[in-house]
Amino acid sequence: MSTHLAAFVTGKSQPLEVREKQTPKPGPDELLLDVKAIALNPIDWKMRDFGFAIADYPAVVGSDIGGIVLEAGSNVSSDFKPGTRVAAFAPAFFARGEPNYGAFQQRPIVPAKNATPIPDYLSINEAAILPMAVATTWSGWETIGIPRNTSYSPSDKQGLLVWGASSSVGSVVVQSAKLLGFTVYATASSKHHAYVESLGASKVFDYKEPGAENAIIKAAKEEGLTFQYGYDAVGALQSCQTILKSLKGSGPAHLASAPPLSPDGPTTEDVEAKFVACSPDDKVRHEQFSFWFNTWLKERLEKREIVPSPKIQVVEGGLHGINKGLDILKAGVSGTKLVLEL
Repeated sequence: MSTHLAAFVTGKSQPLEVREKQTPKPGPDELLLDVKAIALNPIDWKMRDFGFAIADYPAVVGSDIGGIVLEAGSNVSSDFKPGTRVAAFAPAFFARGEPNYGAFQQRPIVPAKNATPIPDYLSINEAAILPMAVATTWSGWETIGIPRNTSYSPSDKQGLLVWGASSSVGSVVVQSAKLLGFTVYATASSKHHAYVESLGASKVFDYKEPGAENAIIKAAKEEGLTFQYGYDAVGALQSCQTILKSLKGSGPAHLASAPPLSPDGPTTEDVEAKFVACSPDDKVRHEQFSFWFNTWLKERLEKREIVPSPKIQVVEGGLHGINKGLDILKAGVSGTKLVLEL
């Protein structure tokens, strides 16, 4: 049997250990990948430090992959023939740390429905920062009931609020909302305003400014916009609720929250906030992932309608650099995505 290197979580709050493991064979609907880049996400350090979504140890975690198809299962389409460069969402969270399915290794197994062929113009590092952001964005849209075929025009005056737009999730939220036809109002620190506008935001506001909520409400009313939907990428529930309550049309407004909602968190009448969790139903979730990655992201990348964002910071050391990278991420980064190269 061939072997490869993997970074294992050996116990709660333990540093990851790099060691060899057997290389698995993909099932009929799966891919075996040669990982070239891994992007880090907050859930990764939470799984390492708290044992979140880990059923047993040793475990392999991590979600965001840029890599090359080594082997494809018998049911997999020709889009993923060996040698194809892909962006892929490793299902470590859903597999509860089962070692074959985490991103933090050289040769993981990934369901083909979780992968997208990447065009020649994109680098492997750029590809790696897309999967978690796309899945979290679309989980949000489906959770709050925005239809996939939504296609507003500017004359419809349909606004959408994105709070925390300079993050990797926020940047895909902005771009996808623009593609759905919404007039996007976003918040970010002032140093990121030009970047967020380049992604398609109509107006960007500094959330640190006193009166930011009032400024958003005033600008929207001057434009005659209705805000029935919002996306909170960072945890500003109260501010988002205040704005949506003021700007919604008839019926309740709907807010997607990337951070989990607390039972004792703020609530606002006529604003329904929901956590952007994927469907617990395997069949529903598999169909969602197939649409998000095999269809939506594939087409958007081919048309150059989605830009991988934000800027990439490479953490040295490959698999051996993961603990350092997770510690940097835990301490906090702004407008930056951490990537490891293998």
